[in-house]
Amino acid sequence: MTFLSILFALLIEQLKPLRVDNPVYTQVQHFAIKVETWCNAGKAHHGRMAWFIVVGALTLPTALVYWLCLRFSPFAAFVWNVVIVYLTLGFRRYSHYFTSIQAALSAGDEEAARRHLGEWINKDCSSYDMTDVARGAVERSLIASHRNVFGVFFWFLMPVGPACAVMYRMAEFLSREWAESERMQEEEFGKFAQSIFYWIDWIPARLTAVAFAVVGNFEDAIYSWRNYANRWNDELIGIILSSGGGAIGVRLGEPENKALILNAGASAVDVDSMEIESQPGMEATPRALQSAVGLVWRSLLLWMLLLLLLSFAVWL
Repeated sequence: MTFLSILFALLIEQLKPLRVDNPVYTQVQHFAIKVETWCNAGKAHHGRMAWFIVVGALTLPTALVYWLCLRFSPFAAFVWNVVIVYLTLGFRRYSHYFTSIQAALSAGDEEAARRHLGEWINKDCSSYDMTDVARGAVERSLIASHRNVFGVFFWFLMPVGPACAVMYRMAEFLSREWAESERMQEEEFGKFAQSIFYWIDWIPARLTAVAFAVVGNFEDAIYSWRNYANRWNDELIGIILSSGGGAIGVRLGEPENKALILNAGASAVDVDSMEIESQPGMEATPRALQSAVGLVWRSLLLWMLLLLLLSFAVWL
């Protein structure tokens, strides 16, 4: 049932992708803002309490409905699984940004490419050249694919899968909303959301990096992972981007010794700008965006194949 739930959800999303501003996400965001307003007194333990309130308020009802569906009918549980996976996945949620950047770069329209990237990451990209824009789009797409697809897959495979998938997506959202956003970066309130998401994403991030290596250039991906992942302040982002960059032969995270690169939360992360050995690979070009798309699709097929084999093993 797990394999079919993910398959049907992916098919539905291909036909009807959720908008970023859909009512479900909007209500969840408003709820998180209200809880922050109620609980934020400037201390880390207040953030811990708020995190459990928000995550518990969404995961516990999801688990309860799943249990009731199982008691009522396996088909009802299957439908509930599809609904939850559809709501938590984001395979095509941001694809229009990526497509617009790719088209602008191919046409040589640097201004449009910078504008689309800036809208995607909510950041001023007016000083970026074509290489920086291509690099930023590749980095953002790899991180987004992990957090919106592969991380959800991993947690959906856990017991009470729908509730675990909701927990992962909420933990990822709160780590961005309460820890990585500009207004919250200096506050202690978001430290717990950031630290707990690190552990929640510890295994999924490494599995995504392994998948990138398997379906791409394995040797370069593993080499880059081992030697260059520590260039990012965020260890998990470093693992995914170093492996992904090595897999497609593109140098990521080194915008000509600039101090900032893009991260998945539409903010910036410091990069080690010391004079060290250059990461293997070529500078990002418009062609690199197509390579990134191929890498993500191959990784998705690998996950689905492994899940299908696991499902067969369970049935037998």
